[in-house]
Amino acid sequence: MPGSLPFDDDDAADGPAGGLVAKARGGDNAAPLSVSEISALLKRTVEDRFGFVRLRGELSGVKRAASGHLYCALKDEKAVIDGVMWRGGAQRLAFRPEDGIEVVASGKLTTYPGRSKYQIVIEAMEIAGEGALLALLEKLRLRLAAEGLFDATRKRELPYLPRVIGVVTSPTGAVIRDILHRLDDRFPSHVLVWPVLVQGEGAAAQVAQAVRGFSGIAPGGPVPRPDLVIVARGGGSIEDLWSFNEEAVVRAIAESTIPVISAVGHETDTTLADHAADRRAPTPTAAAEIAVPVLADLLDQLDELALRKRRCALRPVSLGRERLEARAQRLPKAETLLQHAAQRLDDASERLRRALRDRAAVQRERLSATTAKLSMPLLRHRTDLARERLERAGLRPVLLERRMQTARQSLAPIGRVLPQLDPRLPLERGFALIRSGSSGTGNLVRTRAEAAGEAALTIEFGDGSIAVAPAGSPARPPRSKPSVPRQGDLF
Repeated sequence: MPGSLPFDDDDAADGPAGGLVAKARGGDNAAPLSVSEISALLKRTVEDRFGFVRLRGELSGVKRAASGHLYCALKDEKAVIDGVMWRGGAQRLAFRPEDGIEVVASGKLTTYPGRSKYQIVIEAMEIAGEGALLALLEKLRLRLAAEGLFDATRKRELPYLPRVIGVVTSPTGAVIRDILHRLDDRFPSHVLVWPVLVQGEGAAAQVAQAVRGFSGIAPGGPVPRPDLVIVARGGGSIEDLWSFNEEAVVRAIAESTIPVISAVGHETDTTLADHAADRRAPTPTAAAEIAVPVLADLLDQLDELALRKRRCALRPVSLGRERLEARAQRLPKAETLLQHAAQRLDDASERLRRALRDRAAVQRERLSATTAKLSMPLLRHRTDLARERLERAGLRPVLLERRMQTARQSLAPIGRVLPQLDPRLPLERGFALIRSGSSGTGNLVRTRAEAAGEAALTIEFGDGSIAVAPAGSPARPPRSKPSVPRQGDLF
């Protein structure tokens, strides 16, 4: 073309951009590599050079896959590196990874050809120092407190005298011996020990399972259900006590249906289990002291209450006795009360004797006068006069018989008419009496209107009676009529 620069194929092949078709040049023994080959070379080089590294950084983008693998990123102020932790290692972690936690991750660097990125395969992960551990603890505390697990309103009262006490602790440590010894000194109780690990891998899961296991015991079963649960452990560093800061333990204590005392560490040690429990004890020995009262003190208190009861019962009696004695002293003596009555009795007795003597004398004089009038000739004379008067009265049996005969003749016509007035006589001729009720002792029914108003009627014949119901009443089964001889013709 006009104005164009001359073009040389050989010069073009020798240029940095290369030619149109790739050609092997003379003396060049570097064969072209595929992307997979260079990725494999890079992977092998990185893994050989960085086969074991320890990285310190802040976790970011932490997530768990459905397979159980853990994916995250470690970052600082200037750089970021991706990390992955396979399921086996993630299950053995002593803490729960979260964004913002500064950790020290141990593992090896490798590449991920699928994204042309390098990453660290984490084999172990630890919190970077006690400060970072405390920061993680505070973060977890704030999150659980926001859910209300530490609210004072959900704290329950401990039983005053638990019959059965459940203890969650190591069966081989000094803690269980201290608790049993203290309980035996104060108030011997039935103790159930659930043995668990209190430190290290799997300790948190065992403690949480033990607390839930005590809550799951049914009342009245072969294993007695505890009235109180003590979660106890001896003192140690924050790493030693970390199992009792795990979320699983805190939630198990908060969800327990049995009141829980937390006795983890010494008095200065505080764990999240202490916040979730219904009561915190500074030491395991103090937990035993909180759980039960002192038996000797209870016996002394019972004796004192019994003494006060007796005093209260006897106090009204003593007060009544004092009041009675005070009133009795104000009462006059019996001799004083009876003096006037005794004098009146003496006067009446003397007057009675005089009256009886005088009356006897008067009656004696009257009897003497009457006796003088009662002579035998006088009595005979009066008897004769009475006999004559009786004879003149004319009371002879003949007269009485005559009057009785007259009265008998007057009553004879009435006696003949009386049988004709007997109301039962017409019954023999076929008539009947109708009475109210079914007992046969009711009133006579004389009209149809009276019969209609009765619930039951009784018809009386000459040889008996039957009970019937008036029209409109429920029908009764017919009764068999007795055989009655046919009435003859009256005419």
